[in-house]
Amino acid sequence: MADSPPESRTAARAGRPRPLWALVLLGLLAALGIAGFTALGVWQVERRAWKHDLIERVEQRVHAGPAAAPGPEAWGGINAADDEYRRVAVAGRFLNDRETLVQAVSDLGAGFWVLTPFESREGFTLLVNRGFVPPNRRDPATRADGQIEGETTVTGLLRLTEPAGGFLRSNDPAADRWHSRDVAAIGAARGLSGLAPYFIDADGARAGPNGTVRNGPVGGLTVIRFPDNHLVYALTWFTLALMLLGGAVAVCLHERRLRRGRRQS
Repeated sequence: MADSPPESRTAARAGRPRPLWALVLLGLLAALGIAGFTALGVWQVERRAWKHDLIERVEQRVHAGPAAAPGPEAWGGINAADDEYRRVAVAGRFLNDRETLVQAVSDLGAGFWVLTPFESREGFTLLVNRGFVPPNRRDPATRADGQIEGETTVTGLLRLTEPAGGFLRSNDPAADRWHSRDVAAIGAARGLSGLAPYFIDADGARAGPNGTVRNGPVGGLTVIRFPDNHLVYALTWFTLALMLLGGAVAVCLHERRLRRGRRQS
């Protein structure tokens, strides 16, 4: 007898139920996938709650009255969860001859952050991000009205050091090219000792003759933005879990129909 055509053999195979071991394996894989997707969804829900709590805490810090900038006795315990974006104040004087320009893109365009060492009354030194200047103001001589001399008080937001460099760009201290506000590296390059492990983003400048600085730096440009896509991610993972569950149920129903049909025939 001639062999059956390929279409007939395919149809015959399609009408046979899968062996039990194959169903068990598929069931295990489906269960693992559903559990994994569900766990990822739950994790994103928890992350969303954590993120909203963080945003609330940061909002409270930003609008609170300034506390004293942490001194050396507190440096070991400073961390992002408890300290970043706290409003702080410190009195002392700027070391204007040791400022560092860090490349930046702000609401005012591309330019530089001006990081200037600040010697506090308490005897420790910290970096102050005095604000933004455009490329044509990178030379301090072009913004002489903004070079604060003598004792003053700085108020702003506490920020943590940025040792990882900028996006896809590393700092080059030897060439004095900076893409991130790496406190330790800048301190080493400027010969600073006893430097705080954080810097301050200064509030809007008020040092000019009329309460403003005409030629910069322009302070108060801190961007406080936290990506909050956790709900979208959670829905994605839960949807995948439901799709996999639906596929598993469909396979079970199909196999049940095949077995029932074989028993009836």
